[in-house]
Amino acid sequence: MNKMPINKTVILISILFLAVAWGYSWPLMKIGLQYIGPFTFSFLRFAIGGLFLLLFLFAVYQHAIWKELQSLKWKHIIILGLLQTFAVFGLITYAMLFVDAGKTSIILYTMPLWSSVLAALFLKETISRKNIIGLLLGVTGLSLIIGADIFQQATWQNILGITLVLIASLCWAVSNVYFRLKLAGLNQLSVTAFQMLIGSLGLAILAFLFERGQAVQWNEESIFSLLFTGVIASALCFSIWYYLLSVINTVTAAISTLLVPVFGVMFGHLMLSEVLTLSMLIGAFFIFTGIFISQAGFQRFRFTRKIKEQRL
Repeated sequence: MNKMPINKTVILISILFLAVAWGYSWPLMKIGLQYIGPFTFSFLRFAIGGLFLLLFLFAVYQHAIWKELQSLKWKHIIILGLLQTFAVFGLITYAMLFVDAGKTSIILYTMPLWSSVLAALFLKETISRKNIIGLLLGVTGLSLIIGADIFQQATWQNILGITLVLIASLCWAVSNVYFRLKLAGLNQLSVTAFQMLIGSLGLAILAFLFERGQAVQWNEESIFSLLFTGVIASALCFSIWYYLLSVINTVTAAISTLLVPVFGVMFGHLMLSEVLTLSMLIGAFFIFTGIFISQAGFQRFRFTRKIKEQRL
């Protein structure tokens, strides 16, 4: 490990990069879905990201790649892939048929709430007063950004979509804890590559079942959307995410993701002319304040004996 000041700077830069890249990916995904079916888009996105990382691993390890592969815990990687990639993105992609993409991203990032509870229960992490204040401010900000319209459009399709996104949010939280318990000591690039490829196989089945025969329109917008969401927002960002889960506690890392919908709303306004309301601006202020409070003096993650035993 590097010294704490260097690590802290790297961690803060990583958090900001994640927020910007994942926030930018939401309007890009909405653009891509104009030309590609939702399950097909998600399958291609994660297949591209997984293959990109796999090629990188072969280039880095070369003849030692088989030793690296043998060191992986395949059962746990399969479970992570089914949770993180197949379940989360299968659910939210289908939900986007009924719920606006921007709203979907906002609801998905209730994940820190579930992660905090699960981390306290299964990782025995202590939720500090700063974490609680930051989490409450962040959830308040998200509620303001969601706005009353999500309840005014209370059709059964809308309720179904919201329910699916909430389940996806819970699945993401479960996958965060599962990673910490079973895979946090492994190479994050390897874990990211194979969990995405495994999850993409499930998404390919959904695409075959529900979108077979549906034409894919290839143009500059659809290709750029796939490449950015696949290589940057998936391959690179999830590698960074697993790194963060390995070096800081789950609650702190999860609260940091509350920045993502702020950037998602901002990019949606700039790229898609989506309405930017006063409640959204106030909500963004609450989120920024909550993250600032929760991040003040965060601590690096240290494996406990109990977690080590559970990972074996």
